[in-house]
Amino acid sequence: MLAISVELLQGTFRADPDGTATTGRLARGEWPPAPSRLFAAFVAADGTRDRLRVTDGSELEWFERLPPPLIHAHGRPWHQAQNARYVVRADRSFARIKKKGLPAQLPAHLEYVGRQGTEVRPGVRVTPRHPAIVYIWDTPCPPETLDALRLRAARIGYLGAADSPVRIRVRGRAPEPVVPDDAFRPHADGNIYIRVPEAGDLRLLDSVYDGWVERGVAVARAQFPALRHEARYLSPAAGAPAGRGGTAAWLRLGASVSGRRVSVVTSLFKKAVLSAHQRLHGEPPAVLHGHGFRRRGYDLARFLALPDVGFPRSRGRIHGLALWLPPACGASLVRRAQLAARAISRLHGGGVDVSVAPYTGENRPVAATPRRWTRPALSWVTAFPAVHERRVPLDLEEVSRWCRHAGLPTPVAFRSSRSPLVTGGADLAPVEVNRPGKPGLRYSHIRLWFAEPVEGPVVIGSARQRGLGLCVGHPPEEASDV
Repeated sequence: MLAISVELLQGTFRADPDGTATTGRLARGEWPPAPSRLFAAFVAADGTRDRLRVTDGSELEWFERLPPPLIHAHGRPWHQAQNARYVVRADRSFARIKKKGLPAQLPAHLEYVGRQGTEVRPGVRVTPRHPAIVYIWDTPCPPETLDALRLRAARIGYLGAADSPVRIRVRGRAPEPVVPDDAFRPHADGNIYIRVPEAGDLRLLDSVYDGWVERGVAVARAQFPALRHEARYLSPAAGAPAGRGGTAAWLRLGASVSGRRVSVVTSLFKKAVLSAHQRLHGEPPAVLHGHGFRRRGYDLARFLALPDVGFPRSRGRIHGLALWLPPACGASLVRRAQLAARAISRLHGGGVDVSVAPYTGENRPVAATPRRWTRPALSWVTAFPAVHERRVPLDLEEVSRWCRHAGLPTPVAFRSSRSPLVTGGADLAPVEVNRPGKPGLRYSHIRLWFAEPVEGPVVIGSARQRGLGLCVGHPPEEASDV
């Protein structure tokens, strides 16, 4: 892989994200520093064409074709708008100003007698909690390209404004540990846009430079809209548990696993998270392992297996994993659990042996994408059967009780069945649902209808901590056949 770390030497970063800083109306600065800005800094470090000194420029052509990177940066920095100030107007003496008939009310500088001033609006300064940003590309980097990028990185003094000095390091692997914990991830349904380089940007930057040499400051980057490429990212704030909880980590399996092994997969997933947490952060909290936990309701973590269901050719095989945390978890606990989940590289045991990797925004397989399990829907149907909470007849009141315990609104209708209600749904035997040595419990496939769209993930029943009762949303047109 390729990893580029940026250390903010003064702990702050200031840049004009879209050319609006000079208006004085910019309220939030650029954060994280855009990969396109990082690429431009590498270009400027040693130039191109006949200005090359220490490299041959081929590394830039390789760099501009990289996909959007994973960006580790503090997710909630402080944005401080800077006050406008007056500086000495360049190359204008008092006599020249009088000769040109400029208005007398222009502000003057007491420190520079006879000199006029001009207003400068510096924009917004961003102060993160951690003065480090790490960009990671899961793309093999040739050794000669890595060496050339290191030579350019050594010549970069700042990013954005000149008062944002940085130290940049290029590595062939991710630094251990990655600091900070938060991450901005490329995602088709992301909540923010971040500028990234694309093939052809090197030629366009050369055009900008040629124009600047010829016409000076009259040439601005904003005059080259073809340089603006934005990728959708999911910010750390979007994935933080809030309200009725949220998903802390999404993972992909290297190979699919039969949906009938759901209990084995989620059990291995839980053990792996607890082991990684113990290794990285010490004793896991009770919300993860459940021992000694006194509260009731939906206060425990849920270890979810994500199957391929709901499509004509779905077979119910598990392609991904997700770790859900309840709303009571603080930000530090969420970050520790997220790091523990992302540190898992393999699940092994009980007839399962499969590699695991963090989800980084891929669209395939659909079953492993967050959007499949989180987008709002009026109707939700179980992919894995839901285990009954009590030995009582199943009616709307009882199912509403399940939903209330799971942090969901009251459903307006439901349907139950012993067999799956969605293509690819798991038709499990009792031995595949009930844990060894525990009393056997009833279980059913359930379809729920709500009055308003509900966001996922939706998991119901008494075994929701083990991933049983996981539901998949149906579009509104399919939710009307009550």
